[in-house]
Amino acid sequence: MPTEIVSVENLTYEYHSFPTLENVTFKVNKGDFLGIVGPNGAGKTTLFRCMLNILKDYRGTIRLFGQDIRNNKHVLKKVGYIPQKKVFEQSFPATVNEIVSLGQLGRRSDKNKVSSAIKDAGLSEQSISRIDELSGGQLQRVLIAKALVSEATLLLLDEPTTSIDTETENNFYALLTRLNKEKKITIIWSSHDLDAIKKLANKVACINRKLFFHGNVGDFFSDDKLMISAYLESSMQEHMHSHFGAQNGNLNSNDL
Repeated sequence: MPTEIVSVENLTYEYHSFPTLENVTFKVNKGDFLGIVGPNGAGKTTLFRCMLNILKDYRGTIRLFGQDIRNNKHVLKKVGYIPQKKVFEQSFPATVNEIVSLGQLGRRSDKNKVSSAIKDAGLSEQSISRIDELSGGQLQRVLIAKALVSEATLLLLDEPTTSIDTETENNFYALLTRLNKEKKITIIWSSHDLDAIKKLANKVACINRKLFFHGNVGDFFSDDKLMISAYLESSMQEHMHSHFGAQNGNLNSNDL
């Protein structure tokens, strides 16, 4: 029987009294590679921030590894997060090795684990390079290596390939596949790249405030009527969101 890693039940979050997420419910099993699709402003980043307990004033229940994150924050140590935006200044005077080592804060320092994580992320040749010498794709790999050295078994990736070139993007996708297949790391990944979702993920969720579809990737992409229906409804919600959001405080959809 599959082991449940993530359980989100009736998740609702309001931003300036406007619902960014509304009664979202889904589950993720160990080893799943879930691709989350939806337009800008759909609430994907808000979903991740709730799952990481960064946004605490949500309604509903979020369980990771069987634990309610409100009651057991330590469970978040098993989660690695790769955001769309940079989480540190690239000019910060630190090497790849030093940044990855930060993943061991609060744990016993182990140089072999750091080296292994850097190798798994394909950064062995850059281990002593300063981060200001790295490309955008390499910086994302640094964050993955940092998650690996912290022994994260769940990765949340919020549109991680934004602003990187096609070759780097393909290498990044290959890394994610290897981590999922070989390391058995569960991945939840938001992206606008439907072709990549179709090739890499085994499950897909279509979200725009509400959850319009959650299930096998094959079911979603093999049924044109289903996919089109979900996207048409999702697109209509985006229009409504933009229209009424403008009337209720000029929401910035890129921050949701």
